[in-house]
Amino acid sequence: MRAFRPQLSADGWLSGVRIVPSPNQDERPPTESVRLLVIHAISLPPGEFGGDGVERLFTNSLDPAGHPFYRDIHALKVSAHFFIRRDGRVIQFVSTARRAWHAGVSNWRGSGRCNDFSLGIELEGCDDLPFARIQYVRLARLIRVLRRNFAIEDIVGHADIAPDRKTDPGPCFDWPRLRQLLRR
Repeated sequence: MRAFRPQLSADGWLSGVRIVPSPNQDERPPTESVRLLVIHAISLPPGEFGGDGVERLFTNSLDPAGHPFYRDIHALKVSAHFFIRRDGRVIQFVSTARRAWHAGVSNWRGSGRCNDFSLGIELEGCDDLPFARIQYVRLARLIRVLRRNFAIEDIVGHADIAPDRKTDPGPCFDWPRLRQLLRR
């Protein structure tokens, strides 16, 4: 796999990654700037990796007949800025200059509507399996790029900002490992 040394363009797109634009995004409020990173975990179908379910969900093209689980979620209008697959490939769905629809009803340090001031990073994974080593390496490099371009105050899990309804990135996400990689 080739080296991952991304750069962020002035219009918010990362170099060296696959771009799959999502319609599920809009303008940030003019008074808001990016100050939070939210780490998520997703797999579609649940617990299965490598398919196109996440891309299809984020582009509103998920076939409800493709899997029984899809019947309940195919009409959701959701996205994230980035998706890191188990093999380390990174896909960008929304420019960092725009608001992705990843956090939903959420609250961080007394501020609601976390989508307004955050970037969402999805990892291909689930609550009961460890994430791949390469995912941590790519996530740390991505965070370094984002920190160079935004005044990031905190990195949290989806469960931290929506604890009554979300569990991701889950108990198998190794926060100490990520912190160690970010110190390098």
